[in-house]
Amino acid sequence: MERAIVIGAGFGGLSLALRLQAAGFQTTVLEALDQPGGRAYQKEIDGYRFDMGPTVITVPHFIEELFALRRGQPALDEPDFPESILGPDVRVREGNSGGEATQKYCEIVPILPFYRIYFDDGTWFDYDGDPESTRRQIEAINPKDLEGYERFHKDAKSIFERGFLQLGYTCFTDVWSMLKVVPDLLKLDAVRSLFSFTSRYFESDKLRQVFSFESLLVGGNPLRVPAIYAMIHFVEKTWGIHYVMGGTGALVDGFARKLDELGGTLRCSTPVAKINIDDGRGGRASRFGPKRVTGVTLEDGSVLDAELVCSNADYGHTYMKLIEPSLRWWNSDFKVKSMRWSMSLMVIYFGFRKTETPLDLKHHNIILGPRYEALLTEIFDKKVLPDDFSQYLHVPTLTDPTMAPEGHHAAYTLIPVPHNGSGIDWEIQGPKLKAAVYEMLDEQGYIPGLRERLTVEHVITPDYFQGTLRSHLGNAFGVEPRLTQSAYFRPHNRSEDIKGLYMVGASAQPGAGTPSVMMSAKMTARVIAQDYEVRTDGALLSLEYQPSESTDSSPLSPAARVAST
Repeated sequence: MERAIVIGAGFGGLSLALRLQAAGFQTTVLEALDQPGGRAYQKEIDGYRFDMGPTVITVPHFIEELFALRRGQPALDEPDFPESILGPDVRVREGNSGGEATQKYCEIVPILPFYRIYFDDGTWFDYDGDPESTRRQIEAINPKDLEGYERFHKDAKSIFERGFLQLGYTCFTDVWSMLKVVPDLLKLDAVRSLFSFTSRYFESDKLRQVFSFESLLVGGNPLRVPAIYAMIHFVEKTWGIHYVMGGTGALVDGFARKLDELGGTLRCSTPVAKINIDDGRGGRASRFGPKRVTGVTLEDGSVLDAELVCSNADYGHTYMKLIEPSLRWWNSDFKVKSMRWSMSLMVIYFGFRKTETPLDLKHHNIILGPRYEALLTEIFDKKVLPDDFSQYLHVPTLTDPTMAPEGHHAAYTLIPVPHNGSGIDWEIQGPKLKAAVYEMLDEQGYIPGLRERLTVEHVITPDYFQGTLRSHLGNAFGVEPRLTQSAYFRPHNRSEDIKGLYMVGASAQPGAGTPSVMMSAKMTARVIAQDYEVRTDGALLSLEYQPSESTDSSPLSPAARVAST
């Protein structure tokens, strides 16, 4: 069997490893941290468990498909969105959200409302995907916007159907593959900015924020991301928002267990120092000569051979730190550095004592500051640390008390901040921002008496993303999802520079967010299946790299579909 190495055990890396192992590749995942998860690392402090990264789980059938994989059944050519997951009543509203295979590994439950969105004047909007509840709250804010919501709903649905259901797994490998879909996107008005798109339908600033903030959860500036991201509204509305009991770390553990059952290998505390590349003749390859991977060198000096290497690491780190500049032309240092990178985050993880008065919060809370457009411009464009802030406050113990000791809550609050290209000294500014956040949550009544009730805390800044997670400039979500960095213009899942090298995860196509990185894994697995001629039953037809001449996004080459052993 072919030997595949996956660098990084985040959602993207583990998802890809599961698919490669099911497809017949003997797969090893190398993780620099002491446990899997990457950005989804789970930290334990004095009986508290904190998910350090993603907490919003959507599209449960993506997870079900991974847990249902079997050796010889890579599930690369099955319909992506069968009728069984697209009907009007597919969203689970109570009980267990997971399918039959998922329930063997973890328990997933629905969260309602999806988010409580607090405005600066103390009012809020509970978004739960229910049409009547949504219309009732819109009417309370601005009755004139009811008609606008109907138009927004109709147009966002069209974008969802074209952008997610039809194009969701399209791997844009050349300009033509992108140009073919441009007319449709123009017709849908999906290329203008999301905030501009939303503003066409709503007069109320509050409602413009409600229906555009979600792109921030995948590292996108609502003022800059294309309106195709309006599909997020329909993704959530269609399949809901969910939570993994035991935290997102429990889902990571489930994927690791599944990989082991399929015969794959996971090695933690195993950082990679270099991706090894050769010209096939034993000599050093040149920038423009033929090149292919031969494996990796670990930081301890040991070498692991491999037929193919897939990086779930940050795009900037992969090319600028793991591959010599002389071996790259498409992904040169100049190109990588010239890209726009997503904002970073400061996240405060904290535990606190309960009181007799229950928290008046929801599982997911979006607390908007006094400014919206100006705040986003300062964070993304000017790269300065504003005096005010917005935040996402996550309180999982409202759903899952086991995340904290009895009588206590575990929470985290996430504040978007500029990445380290800003030059901000976080050793100075971090404590100041933390104090301001605690003061705001306490004195504005979100968590009354918080500062006196605190029991544990842990804080990460962009320095954590840059140092521990090895993310270029400490970005939190990879390449910023702008129009000029989407589709073909986003880093490709198959390397143009080196045969046998692939990308997966937030930096690759289609982008960041838990459903997107799982889609990225399937897209990359399909490209690999084309290149190595994998049959639908998972058998390898060739031990040699056979680059596909086709630029379509079908999961298997025609020869691989009909060939026999």
